Amino acid sequence: MTIYEASERYNIPIEVLREYESWGLCGTVKKVLGAWQYDDEDIRRLSTIMTLHDVGFSNEEVETYMRLLLEKENTGQELLEIISRRRDSTLDEIHFKQAQLDRLDYLRYKIQKQAGQKTGK
Repeated sequence: MTIYEASERYNIPIEVLREYESWGLCGTVKKVLGAWQYDDEDIRRLSTIMTLHDVGFSNEEVETYMRLLLEKENTGQELLEIISRRRDSTLDEIHFKQAQLDRLDYLRYKIQKQAGQKTGK
């Protein structure tokens, strides 16, 4: 399957596919008439890459993760550490957003309370 077929069939942006190719992670991808040909294993790897992008990994983090994943020997702990760091960062973002919501709710409450006092409610 060509880059365009993979992009269309699996809804993977061409930029991600080109990035994947540039990392040299396409061990089984063959060039046929100058075009990369993707197999099922490549599609599984690309699915992982898309997931990592979706959860907020930078391009550099994705590349590091994928290189470790493909090494397969004694990389489990390193992969867990990368995931744990992203998870911790995501939790920090959630807590920050929750604090923002709390402040917004307080401001809304104050405005509603003032509006109620003016109308005698």
